[in-house]
Amino acid sequence: MGEKQDIIAIGESLIELSTSENLTEAKYFDKYFGGDTLTTAVTALRLGSKTGFISRIGVDCFRDYLIKSWKIEGLDISQIKEVKGTNGLYMVSKVQDCSAKEFSYYRKKTAATGLSIDDISPEYIQNSSLVYSTGMTQSLSISAREAVKKAFEIARENNILTAYAPNYTSLIWTEEEAQEAFEEISEFTDIIFVNAQNDFPIIMGDVSVDNLIKYLWDKGISVVIIKSSGEKGYYAGYQGNIGFVQYYTERIVDNTGAGDAFNGAVLHGIVSGMPPYKAVNLGSIVAGLQVQSYGAIKSIPSKDEVYRIFKGQNE
Repeated sequence: MGEKQDIIAIGESLIELSTSENLTEAKYFDKYFGGDTLTTAVTALRLGSKTGFISRIGVDCFRDYLIKSWKIEGLDISQIKEVKGTNGLYMVSKVQDCSAKEFSYYRKKTAATGLSIDDISPEYIQNSSLVYSTGMTQSLSISAREAVKKAFEIARENNILTAYAPNYTSLIWTEEEAQEAFEEISEFTDIIFVNAQNDFPIIMGDVSVDNLIKYLWDKGISVVIIKSSGEKGYYAGYQGNIGFVQYYTERIVDNTGAGDAFNGAVLHGIVSGMPPYKAVNLGSIVAGLQVQSYGAIKSIPSKDEVYRIFKGQNE
């Protein structure tokens, strides 16, 4: 059995091609790597957690770049299978007005869509503190949904924490499909991240924050974290209490991946022993720093910078 991982993320890696122009007019793109669960994993890693990633990558022209990048980060990639095929890709237009940002995904029939229960090692799951995945991972394929469920079942059987984010977008699948995926995983979920703008309809419809948190508590999810752009902050529900943490900053250069980076910081905080409210405070700082630069993973801040601010706020 290998080294114990604090956090295991299950998902896909995507090549990120970004531009400051609209996609129609752009002539040049910056290349990096992304993906929602991978952004979360790298964030926790940069903050000091030992993090592993379960996925499949294609042996294409991006394979060497991805492997090299992950090794530099220190990500445990022992559970990544290399297969024939291509890797997914998304293009994003990072114009100054984030509300006008454009996305275009190319993720059908990629290597990651072959993710299945065969990729889930019970021993690897058992040798961890927390398992994390998202609706985006479930949307890859039926076999990917089965893989996520299997991993969560193993975690629950072994008293290992699980965390989930619907990360719903109509660019990927329908509300009905996302709702079904949430329902099949909810009974095995300990921590959930909910986006008030996008995720409410697939969970409970148009309800108040308090009612949604209580509904999820009743389903057995002990820690409920709701991201509210309207309220400019985060609600955290835990042990019968609901708290609120404001955004670290409202100044945004590029918010691509900010929610995923927030998740990674919160999970890092929780596995490090922080109560959820303190972990959400840490997540707010990380997301606030991350949105000051371009790129989902490229702009994740360093541990030293984050903890300097965090300690200053909590002295």
